[in-house]
Amino acid sequence: MISITDGQIFLETALFNRGIRPAINVGISVSRVGGSAQVKSMKKVAGTLKIDQAQFRELEAFTKFGGDMDAVTARVIDKGRKNERLLIQPQYKPMPVEDEIAVIYCGVHGLLESVSLDNVAEFEKQFLQLVHAKYPEDMEALGKGQLSDETGDKLKAAAAEVAARFKA
Repeated sequence: MISITDGQIFLETALFNRGIRPAINVGISVSRVGGSAQVKSMKKVAGTLKIDQAQFRELEAFTKFGGDMDAVTARVIDKGRKNERLLIQPQYKPMPVEDEIAVIYCGVHGLLESVSLDNVAEFEKQFLQLVHAKYPEDMEALGKGQLSDETGDKLKAAAAEVAARFKA
């Protein structure tokens, strides 16, 4: 799909078949106004997400050829897979922007390292319940585009608390 006003969006069947919808290939899609349309806190949090996910897809493709994987590559692939899971939203249930920002914050900062891939959706659910209960003012601020270091610290603390529930 090509849009004169917003760039080019490339869809991929493989992503769609894995449950990632919309199945946009962020590595090759281009947006001229995407960043301008985002609230400040989303832009700040998701700034490296596109690059991280492109790197993940590249490394994941190489690992399909077999061979040993070093620890750094394994972490990048694990983080990328978890970020993919975090980005999946149920059909007809759009997520409020403050929830998106909080969840993407966890993914981008690697706060799900100790959570298994199978538990990412449940982590996300429990994490959002916790941050809304404990930090409603911070969540409201995120929705308005404000992300302070203090709010980031609270998100990290909440993620650590919820991640601890999933340790084997």
